[in-house]
Parts: sequence; structure tokens; C-alpha cells
Amino acid sequence: MIYLDAAATTPVRREVLEAMWPFLTGDFGNASSHHDLGARAREALEAARDEVAGLLGCRAAEVTFTSGGTEADNLAVKGIALARRGADPRRSHVAVSAIEHPAVLESARALARLHGFSVDVLAVDAAGQVAPESLAAVVGPQTAVVSVMYANNELGTVQPVAELARVAHEAGVPFHTDAVQAAGWLPLDVRALGVDALSISGHKLGAPKGVGVLYAAGRLTLEPGLDGGGQERGRRSGTENVAGAVALATALRLAEAERTTAAGRLASLRDAFTARILELVPEAIVTGHPTERLPGSASFCFPRVSGESVLLELERRGVVCSSGSACAAGSSDPSHVLLAMGLDPEVALTAVRFTLPGSIDAAALEQAAAAVAEAYAAVTGIAHR
Repeated sequence: MIYLDAAATTPVRREVLEAMWPFLTGDFGNASSHHDLGARAREALEAARDEVAGLLGCRAAEVTFTSGGTEADNLAVKGIALARRGADPRRSHVAVSAIEHPAVLESARALARLHGFSVDVLAVDAAGQVAPESLAAVVGPQTAVVSVMYANNELGTVQPVAELARVAHEAGVPFHTDAVQAAGWLPLDVRALGVDALSISGHKLGAPKGVGVLYAAGRLTLEPGLDGGGQERGRRSGTENVAGAVALATALRLAEAERTTAAGRLASLRDAFTARILELVPEAIVTGHPTERLPGSASFCFPRVSGESVLLELERRGVVCSSGSACAAGSSDPSHVLLAMGLDPEVALTAVRFTLPGSIDAAALEQAAAAVAEAYAAVTGIAHR
């Protein structure tokens, strides 16, 4: 099998398993318990928090462990918006981009449906980027929060986050970014980015599914999404996932240590893979920004064929990839991301996304590109040399 769906999930790294194992076995205590076993769990939890904070360039008190990226996004968008409106009823507006993950889009829609917020959905250009001036046109004193993702999960397009955050701050509005896909591949220093909140998911980095992080600046008040025992400084109640926190901290540290070298290597492989597919299947259309994109992301449309049919043919040939976000798998609707970029719905239905894991090599990608050509020929009857 050639696995080219790293944006959906990644295998757990051996170093991560070894780091978390003691907290699944001998040191299995509840971090809120007042005995030695609980104290050891609490120590490990806070050490993980310190490590994540160091990697993000923030204070440990600004790091909240969650169950994953979806919860982190919900806590950021809903939590900031509801808290700020609670302090000032005029703040009843949110702005998000048209290509956000459903965790952000549905959070914004829930604020509108359940709490009466107005929502501006920011348009993107044909490469999938938000222009800072489009944000400046809608943000103001009435805005509770802005959320624009760092890098898109379907296209790999990277947003001008620092510029967008500056626009939001000029209007006195906090800025959140979903960095789930960016983590491990792009710089995450929250001070350099200028963001007030940032979400990460462990299983995109080589940690297990079920753990994430929300950085939220200490000056922000968040309405908690879960009520209970007040864990995570009152921002996220529930028994802490100590092993998961240790795993995420370890995975993030390893990814950050490797990032510069790994990203350069993967971008070169991605470019060669993209060029080879276009050589073998001239009808293919590359989607997303040509240069401002994640190093391992290559996305295409294959006009006049079903993307799902191409996927099936590729899997028969041992290549695993996807048509877009794993959260939308099984949907018969075209991608909201591709529609937002102006693609015709019929073309958008032909999308295939390849997201390369760090362990991939040139030989495997050459084999995968040949499989794409074979799959396209099988579906269309059009073979290319």
C-alpha cells in the first residue's frame, strides 16, 4: 500500500507510544486525584503543557488540552464569541472564511442559529486565499471573533495569517486560526503569527486520535463548551487525558525538530509528483495556490470523470488517497472549498487529494503517478503514453 492521505490521519510514532505507555499502565492515575498516583499524573500533564507552550511560544496557562481539533475549534469560535458578547451585547458578529473545516463553519452557524449572531463568510480567490482587504470590509466593533485557517485541509493553500490577524487587531477583534494541517509543517510561534487562539490535533502529527490543543491568549475569556469539574483552568471540564497530552507534546516536539528539513524534502517530492501526473494525464487540473501551499499537498480535478471512481481504481492498484476532507467522506455534494474558489460543481466532483506522509520516497510516488494514469485510463478509456 502507498498511503497518500496524511491529511486525514497519520500512524502513531514509536517514540510517542513509548512516551505515553507509562501513563496507560503503571502511572494511570487521575490527574485530579489527591494521592501519589494522581500527583504523578498531574506532574506529567503539566510537563506536557509546558512543552507544548514552549513550542508555541506562549505561557503554559494559555494551553488547553482537548479531545481533538474539532473541540479546539468549537471552544475557540463559540467560547470567544459568547464570552465577548456576554461582556458587550453589541458584539454579535463573527467572520470566518468560506473554506474552513466544518468544525469552524458549523460553530459559526450554531452561533447564528442558537444565539442570534450574524456571520460573514469571507470569499476566497481562485487559489483559495482570503484577501486581507475582504476581512477589513466586514470586521468592526460589532465583531466578536474572526477565524481563518492557517492551511486548508483539501488544497494545502496557506493563508496570510499574520496579515489577517493584523486587520482583525486594528478593529480590536481577536483572531483564531485552525492550524490542524499546518502543525509540523509551518512555523507555529503564536507571537510571530500574531494570533490570539490556535487549534492543533494530535493525530495529524503522529499522536493517537482523541487529543488536541487550543492555545488561547491569557487575556481572553472563553465560555466553556463543557460544564463539569472545572479542569483545564475552567476552560474544558472532564478527566484529563494524561497519556494523550504526553503523546501530543512528544509528537509536536519531534515534528518541530524535523520540520525545516522534512518540509523542504517533501516539497521537492510533491513538485516532482505533480509534474509527473500532469505529464501522464494532461487533462488534470491542479487546484490550490501554486506556491503558498503545504509541502506535502497535491490536489487535482480530473474533468469529465468521477473523483470517487478514480479513487476506487487507485485503491485497486494499492494507492490510498481521498477526494477531500475525511469529515465529508460519503457525501455526494461537491466540496464547499472548491465551490468557494469558483470551480464548476461538475468539475469539483472530480477532485482527488494526495497528501504525502513524511516517510514517502520518490520511487513510491513514481509508482503512484503511474497508477493515477492507469486509473484515469480505466475510467475514461483514454490512455496516455
